[in-house]
Amino acid sequence: MAVVTTHFGFRDVPAGEKAGLVGDVFRRVARRYDLMNDLMSLGVHRLWKAALLDRLAPRAGERVLDLAGGTGDIAFAIHRATAGAARILVCDINEAMLGRGVDRAAERGLLPGAGLAWLAGDAEALPLADASVDAVTIAFGLRNVTYVDRALAEARRVLVPGGRFFCLEFSRVVLPGLDKVYDAWSFGALPRLGAVVARDRAAYEYLVESIRRFPPQEELLALMADAGIARCRVQNLSGGIAAIHSGWRL
Repeated sequence: MAVVTTHFGFRDVPAGEKAGLVGDVFRRVARRYDLMNDLMSLGVHRLWKAALLDRLAPRAGERVLDLAGGTGDIAFAIHRATAGAARILVCDINEAMLGRGVDRAAERGLLPGAGLAWLAGDAEALPLADASVDAVTIAFGLRNVTYVDRALAEARRVLVPGGRFFCLEFSRVVLPGLDKVYDAWSFGALPRLGAVVARDRAAYEYLVESIRRFPPQEELLALMADAGIARCRVQNLSGGIAAIHSGWRL
């Protein structure tokens, strides 16, 4: 019987092994993850996340599920935007990343019960009821799941009718000439930064490679539509280095 394989960076691995390999990467980088985000993107990831928040436009009383949101950046932004009046559930499969998020929440005085909750869970099999949240966000996490189609179907399942889905992810450069500069930065500087700052070159080699293996804009739109997400659209950011894909459960 043939072994089903998938990609882990530029390597093909048995599909059943990918979650463990990805989990090991994020356990190793959890403590330096947020600092590395600033260094890798030269701080631009903050603008991308602000764009995601603008699109989401969260309101008081909304139930928002932030998938793969371990260290809390999106959750904290939603909390600020709604003055703590939204109900935010951060779900991440990686307990080291969740632990970092809980610690960061405590540093901000956001104790349990302050509109934030934290849950260890798999985006491909969410431990949540059907139609239980008003919005789902996932930032820089979808490319790390084993089966993107399953994660999209689960996001749709837990959304209420009329609920909204937003994915912020690295994508394909569409600005002529930017691709060469971006490749030089990605494959040259980022692994070296990972080696020096996070003391883990291999983890950041994987993260760079995972971006190149992720579906480009139009393919992801098609996957979303196949999962039953409607009115799908994409907004490129920074010439396509990142993109916000969004849609609705109708």
